[in-house]
Amino acid sequence: MLTPEEKKSIIDLIHRQVVPAIGCTEPIAVALCVAKAKEMLGFRPEHIELSLSGNILKNAMGVGIPGTGMVGLPIAIALGALIGRSELQLEVLQDCNKQAVEEGKAFIAENRIHISLEENDPDKLYISVTCSGNGHEAQAIIKGAHTNFVYLRVDEEVMLNKQTACAAEAVHDDDIKLTLHKVYEFATTTDVEDIRFILEAKELNSNAARNGLKENYGHQLGKTLCSPLGRGIMGDGIFSKVLSVTSCACDARMAGAMVPVMSNSGSGNQGICATMPVVVFAEENHNTEEELIRALIISNLTAIYIKQNLGALSALCGCVVASTGSSCGITYLMGGTYEQMSYAVKNMIANLTGMICDGAKPSCALKLTSGVSTAVLSAMLAMQHKYVTSVEGIIDDDVDQSIRNLTAIGSKGMDVTDRFVLDIMTHKTKKN
Repeated sequence: MLTPEEKKSIIDLIHRQVVPAIGCTEPIAVALCVAKAKEMLGFRPEHIELSLSGNILKNAMGVGIPGTGMVGLPIAIALGALIGRSELQLEVLQDCNKQAVEEGKAFIAENRIHISLEENDPDKLYISVTCSGNGHEAQAIIKGAHTNFVYLRVDEEVMLNKQTACAAEAVHDDDIKLTLHKVYEFATTTDVEDIRFILEAKELNSNAARNGLKENYGHQLGKTLCSPLGRGIMGDGIFSKVLSVTSCACDARMAGAMVPVMSNSGSGNQGICATMPVVVFAEENHNTEEELIRALIISNLTAIYIKQNLGALSALCGCVVASTGSSCGITYLMGGTYEQMSYAVKNMIANLTGMICDGAKPSCALKLTSGVSTAVLSAMLAMQHKYVTSVEGIIDDDVDQSIRNLTAIGSKGMDVTDRFVLDIMTHKTKKN
């Protein structure tokens, strides 16, 4: 039985991990770090030196930057220096406009930005920015989590120094250590009014989905699924609607639509994937608002729980984590028990483990759709008490151990894969 103090700790944890974000969180976190260094410098920098971990580089190379019509880090860096406001956190580029974009293009053309790969710090989420000009410089470092500043310096004066902190220490000391049963118990026993705030995720991410359907973003996967061709092949049932709506939101976000989404554990795509399948299923299944609220908490908190073990960034695609959460939420909406929810998790891990993250980009919509389709299938099987057992692959009788097996593969076992992926991405021959 969870105590009132434990429930409060979980609510605080959700508030920290489920937050609004505009644009892909890796380039936006870089822009945030640039904005902070620029603010400490006190004027527009003449030069910006950046040292970034491989995972930050990987996730920022091919993604659209909101409001710019451009892709990649340079414009995010330039805008962070020109109009970024660090107090806005992951909405740091909220003030972006056409004039700022043109100034940003000029800033880039003047060769004021230099980006290098950080090879000394082992953290997979590492951003070091030094802004300089007029004989002065300011440095800011983010590490372990997308908004976690560990070092701040102006010239020789150090204002903050937590550089020795590891990724795990980026987690708050009072973060409760979750299990799948704690997730279920919290979501199903907490007063619904105390968790109603999760409906904001529905509003923000539904708006992103509507935006994705209205415009031609990315590969237009969501619109294709909604087209006569898509309906003719996929039908017009719950399954196709879950896939199309989720894809529409991802299409918009990855192409750089200037719309906020509710992120989960530092990822907008994970927020979309943990939210929209549950929202659409609840609408089509005619669940009550209370059931939707509890299902959204199950989904988002399951994703947070898995990320507690996996870390902020890894070689494992985040859709594996978030779609596992949505499968749990959908199982609940189907009338499932905790036991059936644990079956859904085992089915997800048995299927999706090993899906690589090769950066944030428009084709992430394809991966989200793969994850979400598996989420629905896994829930369907779980409701029939059909699940992958411990005699198969990496699945353990204990569902929490199965999750630990997944995260160990993603955080440690796929390290070599991660380096290979980055090497391929950075050495591709570009053809016009």
